[in-house]
Amino acid sequence: MTAIASLAMVNLDCADPQALAEFYHQVLDLPITHSEDAYAMIGDGVTNVGFGRVEGYRPPNWPDTDSSKRYHLDLYADDLDDAEARCVKLGAVRPEFQPGGDRWRVLLDPAGHPFCVCLRPGDAS
Repeated sequence: MTAIASLAMVNLDCADPQALAEFYHQVLDLPITHSEDAYAMIGDGVTNVGFGRVEGYRPPNWPDTDSSKRYHLDLYADDLDDAEARCVKLGAVRPEFQPGGDRWRVLLDPAGHPFCVCLRPGDAS
């Protein structure tokens, strides 16, 4: 089957695009390719993430299934404890509800979006 389209990028709504771009730049080591008050972007030409200002932005509630959460990002890491500590140092928050056991950690980015840091497959850490 031939694809109808290809994924260009993922965009995240937020109150502060530049701050969220800086956070994910630090987490993913992707360069900031655009940065202004209303919109910022990180990417390497293959993986691209945009951050757009939404007036009155309200973060989703975790794990409230009736809130505005519609997606989350899964990120691979070699060491969950190290990845969590580094993300928290950059401004992430670890919510109390953690359904992943020793396989993944749920964190909230500085704009309140949930994301998971997952143990890279094949890693026995």
